Amino acid sequence: MSRTIEHPALQPLKAQFPDIQFFVGEFRDMITVVVPREQIVRVCTFLRDDPNLRYDMLAEINSVDYLGYPNAKHRFAVNYGLTSIPHNNRLWLKVFLDPAHDTAPGSEWNKFRDEEVVEKGDPGLKLDSVCCLWPGAEWMEREVYDMMGIIFVGHPDLRRILTWNGFGNYPLRKDYPMRGVGERENYKVITREGA
Repeated sequence: MSRTIEHPALQPLKAQFPDIQFFVGEFRDMITVVVPREQIVRVCTFLRDDPNLRYDMLAEINSVDYLGYPNAKHRFAVNYGLTSIPHNNRLWLKVFLDPAHDTAPGSEWNKFRDEEVVEKGDPGLKLDSVCCLWPGAEWMEREVYDMMGIIFVGHPDLRRILTWNGFGNYPLRKDYPMRGVGERENYKVITREGA
């Protein structure tokens, strides 16, 4: 038996964006709204600026690889955890992404350096940055880029944060081998004297 999901942001979202079909889910009292990739900045701007909502804090950005997940229709998702401090509400936004090219380790589409990834990277994995709305998104988006290969267009400093520029792989993708692709075996040890 289905029931109606209620949340203070749902009706204002539907009223403000009648042209967008939102999908809404609930898990353990947390509401998730699926937003089309092209609309993420518009929707986030509204949620932040509307005086009745005021989602003024971006608490988290993370990503999921659905490779091999039963009945998954999309490969990747980016999740945004929003908090309205004045109204003590939380809301999750989810954007699905599907790569246009091979994502396997060693693929030519993984070999771009940070300074060329926005221009040459996989167009299916490009998503507008929300750093213009929440400056704290800068490092969170960099981590999602470094670990999963999601390219945030408009990011002020999109570069890897945990691996090195030109690493060529994305370690949290499910097609990345558990032992890596030779990084440990070929890792150059730098001593204090040689640094």
